[in-house]
Amino acid sequence: MTESTAPESFTQGPTDVELLEQTLAQNLDDTARRFADRAALLECGPDGDPATGRTWTYGQLREESVTVAKALMAAGYEAGDRIGMWSPNVAEWVSLLYGAARAGVILVNLNPAYRAHELTYVVEQCDMRGLVVACADARMDPPATARAVARESAPHLRQLIMLPAGSGEDAYAHVQAGDVAGRHAADPVAEGTWADFLAEAARVSDEDLAVREAATGPADPVNLQYTSGTTGFPKGVTLTHRNVLNNGFHIGELLGYTEEDTVVIPVPFFHCFGMVIGVIATVSHGSLAVIPARSFEPVSALRAVAATGATSLYGVPAMFIAMLARPEADALDLSTLRTGVMAGSTCPVEVMKKVIDRFHMSEVAICYGMTETAPVSTMTRRDDSLEVRTQTVGRTMPHVETKIVDPATGDVVPRGATGELCTRGYSVMLGYWDAPEKTAEVLDADGWMHSGDLASMDEDGSVRIEGRIKDLVIRGGENISPREVEEFLYTHPDIQDVQVVGVPDEKYGEQLMACVIMKDGVEPLTVDAVREFAAGRIAHFKIPAHVRVLDAFPMTVSGKVRKVELREEGAKVVQAQAQAQAQAQAQAQAQSVG
Repeated sequence: MTESTAPESFTQGPTDVELLEQTLAQNLDDTARRFADRAALLECGPDGDPATGRTWTYGQLREESVTVAKALMAAGYEAGDRIGMWSPNVAEWVSLLYGAARAGVILVNLNPAYRAHELTYVVEQCDMRGLVVACADARMDPPATARAVARESAPHLRQLIMLPAGSGEDAYAHVQAGDVAGRHAADPVAEGTWADFLAEAARVSDEDLAVREAATGPADPVNLQYTSGTTGFPKGVTLTHRNVLNNGFHIGELLGYTEEDTVVIPVPFFHCFGMVIGVIATVSHGSLAVIPARSFEPVSALRAVAATGATSLYGVPAMFIAMLARPEADALDLSTLRTGVMAGSTCPVEVMKKVIDRFHMSEVAICYGMTETAPVSTMTRRDDSLEVRTQTVGRTMPHVETKIVDPATGDVVPRGATGELCTRGYSVMLGYWDAPEKTAEVLDADGWMHSGDLASMDEDGSVRIEGRIKDLVIRGGENISPREVEEFLYTHPDIQDVQVVGVPDEKYGEQLMACVIMKDGVEPLTVDAVREFAAGRIAHFKIPAHVRVLDAFPMTVSGKVRKVELREEGAKVVQAQAQAQAQAQAQAQAQSVG
């Protein structure tokens, strides 16, 4: 066998644009000095209507961040303390991000779909001091859940801050007066409104805030994001100012953002996609960030684009599919769009073509990364071909190194060969919060972050994602740990054993399939029965869409379940079901015509 002479699968991103050695607050200050009177943030009203929404200029956003920072200090938050944000996309999310950063406080991002046990785990794992809570909606009652967690499960939680439900006299109707009883009567958890919280800022002087800011540097942690892993337990990814600011800034540079751009962000802020690729990329360039709705609504996003003359639109492929399916996609004027970001899962070629043609997004970019790399490691460029944007995830980001290694040996593989994708550079996390053993499993001694993803590298440095070493399922951009869902389903009284795998799905990329072995003498479970059992107990996106009842699982000689085989067989089952459904529909149509 002759030795390969192909170049190695290793690249370094460009370095012509320098890294920013600032905190998030310092960067906002710079932007506010340059564009004080320009609109920075727009939260649309109902149905994506900017006219009934709220707007902040950069000068106002800076002042709001100062007020939030002082309010945190007045409430006793020290540098390095953790405060959680459990809310969908609202303007206060951005205020807290920059205000906490200014005060040296670490913002903990929380998925609004979390249920009590998921919230409790995060609160206790990071020793969270305070929690900002969204108002109740038709599906959930976050204030009630937060109170229950504060009373019973989180002795370290000291403060609940309730966000308003809109404006007017009833904005805080969901907030209880006084304090919430804590675990110990002598140690209550204070509950108040966002307005109450901000009012306390007057007790902190400019001089005291300046001292706190001076003690906060780019290398300090600013954000905790909990991500699922193959262990089944979410891990707190610890990110610094330097991590998230530079990743957002360089994404904006590659997208060509200036103060003339308007960016519609329907993706959630609690993900790096919304927070870094969205908010931070926008703010660091003086662009306008638009919140079309609290959570993704296709029509609201499209109306926000048309009403603001937006130049950029974000989404995971499932979001773009949903927007393309609406009649408003053709009825509204979307001609001002030129770019945007599609990330979270693989984009089908036909979807990309439609986004470019119907949404006029000729410069739309594909990003690849993970929360642990703040998040983007590779990205397509504005002038890349359709083939590159649909078959690869682009080239290495500025000031970042990527390589593809043989998982067994750690050796870099030749171009075109498949191996594990690794990243090194400013973007790599500090580690998992209070979990050094877990950190050591993915971050090696030379600073390389091991993704667990199988990839190959083209001659031009473009990366192709081939699959995953790990079993993590990505459903519409949501990372789901099969083990976490398995552990929940084990609590069903009729299930003897369960394995959860990802199977292909046209809309979400992947869906969960629960492969179950029933206890003796019980009826096989149906999908509806599983949904009924899980509803309200785990986040909706973690509920399996398919259930397959088996007598036994395929096993290796060492006694381990062969999940690869379960995935392959599950995919065949789903495909057969789809074909049968399509045939039935065709027959029904033929009969109706006849």
